[in-house]
Amino acid sequence: MSKSTSWSPVSTRAFQSGVAERPASLIVVAGTGTEVGKTWVAAEMARAARARGRRVAARKPAQSFDAGSGPTDAELLAAATGESADAVCARHRWYEVAMAPFMAAEVLGRPPFTLDDLVAELVWPAGTDLGLVEPAGGVRSPMTSDGADTVDLVTRLTPDGVVLVADAGLGTLNAVRLCLDALGDNFVTVFLNRFDPADVLHAANRTWLEDHAGVPVAVDPRMLAA
Repeated sequence: MSKSTSWSPVSTRAFQSGVAERPASLIVVAGTGTEVGKTWVAAEMARAARARGRRVAARKPAQSFDAGSGPTDAELLAAATGESADAVCARHRWYEVAMAPFMAAEVLGRPPFTLDDLVAELVWPAGTDLGLVEPAGGVRSPMTSDGADTVDLVTRLTPDGVVLVADAGLGTLNAVRLCLDALGDNFVTVFLNRFDPADVLHAANRTWLEDHAGVPVAVDPRMLAA
């Protein structure tokens, strides 16, 4: 928990909004940093779960991006889940500047927002089997005007698990260990993105994390969906 916050976990009822309640399984897809592939992993998990007959929904609490640079994270997740992009990320949380969302809001002259605001906007379709939440940035990247980050979001949501997306190559042991320390007692599965079994370093990183960090490691998003 960051020093600037003092939130406590919320109950399942906090996810209810008249008709919709918490998904049967709620997973936060976090990352060791930006551009590690969180959206791709979440989208592939969604596709694999839907192929198994599960009803899947994804939520991006806030997104920032370069306008005109291609599909946004919300649009990619929407394509994978069959939802609208505005259901994945409320339109007023789309910030067209490639900065941390709260910074982008300030640059664009839009109102500041808090973690309470983002959590209150997380509404799920009734009967959702798997809910995926993809925060912005890395585990300790501030997202909101009050300094909340992914650790704070996880504390609020009390998910059934966290998927921590990391690069498979050089530097990942340090990045993963720092994130595991920050995430504390949450059940975390590490996903090594762009993993090449023929790469000696990739294979060694996977083995070390499993044997020494005591964390399950996946390299195929279908494993996560199962």
